[in-house]
Amino acid sequence: MQYQTILKKMKTELNDVVQYYLDVENDVLNLNQLLGREIEISFEGYQCLCCGKEKKIFRQGYCYDCFYESAAVGDWIMNPELSRAHLGIEDRDLEYEKEVQLKPHIVYLALSSNVKVGVTRKTQVPTRWIDQGATKAIEIVEVPNRYLAGITEVALKNYVADKTNWQKMLKNEVLEADLIEEREKLKAYIPEEAQPYFLGNNGNVTEIEYPVVQYPTKIKSLNLEKTPVYNGKLMGIKGQYLLFEDGIVFNVRNNEGYKVIITVR
Repeated sequence: MQYQTILKKMKTELNDVVQYYLDVENDVLNLNQLLGREIEISFEGYQCLCCGKEKKIFRQGYCYDCFYESAAVGDWIMNPELSRAHLGIEDRDLEYEKEVQLKPHIVYLALSSNVKVGVTRKTQVPTRWIDQGATKAIEIVEVPNRYLAGITEVALKNYVADKTNWQKMLKNEVLEADLIEEREKLKAYIPEEAQPYFLGNNGNVTEIEYPVVQYPTKIKSLNLEKTPVYNGKLMGIKGQYLLFEDGIVFNVRNNEGYKVIITVR
């Protein structure tokens, strides 16, 4: 079976085991069903996810020009504390920014390699946690806009990590931690403006299982520009990574906008 596609991040569904789906030309591929199969990935070129032109991808599936012009990749995406739509101040497109920033946001703790703090729109729970390869996650605050979530994350990352060790996450080298207990420790450090939104009564810890037959012990990332044709046996999927038997891992999200042919044997 052969599929052509312009890569976009895998869609996910939280069940007993996370289900992964990849949009391919005129179809959707359930990747869980491909575990144990030989898969060839052949790099064919680029297509910007914003302008649609066949231009080299710069970051996040966008060409250089679109990355610095599109409202969808403003600085406030990676740094929520820079959000200004609640003040009526435009970054690149105020209407778009209001639409995204002035919605309920969650600040959370996730356990992926270690305990980390993060921010996501409420509508992106639990998708964001799955994309990070978290095995457990819990909400800390639910605030009405992205700015409040951003300043809360900035305050809390003085006391807890805000990054995942992606290699440990993929090897399943995950520290044990009581997320409810960790949340209680952080309560005192939440900014005054966000204190009323603390979710102290929420004891729900989301647990996430991934479709992995075999975790790698050594890891090497697949770079399609250096290795335009790769063939390997799929042994697992975690976060936005495909895990292969030979220790090669492929970050689908980091390759958004890449045109590929996927052959399943």
